[in-house]
Amino acid sequence: MNLDRAVLTVAGSVTLISVLLVALVSSWWLLLTAFVGLNLLQSSLTGFCPAALILRRLGVAEGCAFR
Repeated sequence: MNLDRAVLTVAGSVTLISVLLVALVSSWWLLLTAFVGLNLLQSSLTGFCPAALILRRLGVAEGCAFR
């Protein structure tokens, strides 16, 4: 798995977990969903993604989007 797919996997997983938490715990978990969406938007505009930095340090192979 390369860095691009890993970032998308993390974003999708956190979004689905937050939706589950909204259904089971509290609607305040929608803030986590909004945070993920805003982070995806800013990374598409700037090319900077904090999750990519963390995953790169964990040894995930480079992709073409996040270098």
